[in-house]
Order: sequence, then structure tokens, then C-alpha cells
Amino acid sequence: MFSHMSEHMSENVQTAMFEILKKVQADLTSFRVETNDRFALLEDLVRKQRRDTAGLLVMAKSVTGNFAEELAAIEERVRVLEARGR
Repeated sequence: MFSHMSEHMSENVQTAMFEILKKVQADLTSFRVETNDRFALLEDLVRKQRRDTAGLLVMAKSVTGNFAEELAAIEERVRVLEARGR
């Protein structure tokens, strides 16, 4: 009688362990999918940030280029005025 109960308990433990392992496996699969989705989102954000930063750099270079040209023109005008005054 005890050996029959022992076998039954052993089967119950094995079944419970199998169910637990299946649950752990399902949780890991779900976690992996969620992690991949989050990394994909982060990659998209980084790509957008790089694009936006590149755009800002182009705009900044344009602005500083214009400023440098205007400053050079003002310096030339000052040089001409100073030369007249001598």
C-alpha cells in the first residue's frame, strides 16, 4: 500500500514540476519577446535622435556660416572706413 502511495506521490511531484517548468518556459519566452520589443523601440529612438541631431548640426553650420560671412562683411566695411579716416 505504501509503495502505491509513494508512486502516486512521485507522479504528482513530477507532474507538478513539469507544470512549473512549462510555466517558467512560457514566462521566459514572454520576457524575451517583451525585451526584444523594448530594444527595437530604443533603437528607433536612437535612430531618430541621430537624424534630428544631424539636422540640427546642418542648421547650426548654416547659421554660423551666415554669421561668419556677415561678420567678415562688417569687418571689411570697418577696414574701409578706418582707411578713409586716416
